[in-house]
Amino acid sequence: MTAEVFDSVAGEGPDVVLLHGLFGMGSNLGALSRSLQDRYRVHSLDLPNHGRSAWTDSMALPDLAAAVQRWMQHRHLETAHFVGHSLGGKVAMQLALEAPYCIDALVVADIAPVAYPPSHDAVFAALEAVAGASCRSRNEAAELMGRYLQEQSVIQFLLLSLQRGDSGHYHWRFNYSALRDHYQQLRAGLPAETPFNGRVLFVKGGDSDYIQPQYREAIEQRFPEALIQEMEGCGHWLHVEKPRLFNQIVGDFLDG
Repeated sequence: MTAEVFDSVAGEGPDVVLLHGLFGMGSNLGALSRSLQDRYRVHSLDLPNHGRSAWTDSMALPDLAAAVQRWMQHRHLETAHFVGHSLGGKVAMQLALEAPYCIDALVVADIAPVAYPPSHDAVFAALEAVAGASCRSRNEAAELMGRYLQEQSVIQFLLLSLQRGDSGHYHWRFNYSALRDHYQQLRAGLPAETPFNGRVLFVKGGDSDYIQPQYREAIEQRFPEALIQEMEGCGHWLHVEKPRLFNQIVGDFLDG
């Protein structure tokens, strides 16, 4: 039976939970995990409908946060530090707002608690094309996605979740149809009724537009103690573009 939330664990010390972004998996934050393992016990999770976690019928942020909370109960974790990138950051923020007692400190990488306009139409078109093509090689899938996507970095990232089946054909490890059908839920903003008063650091990619100046009010309304730190020369994939700096920023905040 597939686990609702698949996890891998490394290191010893206070618990840190890493949550990846849309179309990703826990191993995407592997460099950060390795940088923390000398002093923390690091849990890298695959969110539902991603990686090796179970496929579900909902992608609403409260449901994703509830799945993470059930995973914590299963692992007998009362509290932990959380680090989330993009969608993972939204899930971690949702958990902080709903169950603040679960979170010691929170790092949110390049995402805000606001509703976002749709921006993944080309990605979904590429995913659907590969899903229906019965590709027999990664190169074949990459070439097909190139008809829809111009950025090779995005194609290479998506290929990390391409898996060869018993038939020899490649298929997506994530549940792309569920992500497509529930995409509006993933873009939703977060509730503002009860703020999270714990320690929070937002790390913004300097060249990214995911955290804009007008979002500061929404951030501070929900997270009054939030700090915002910008990484110059980075886009949305700041943990990939400048991993050493990103790891240092996260480690320094958690250590503090």
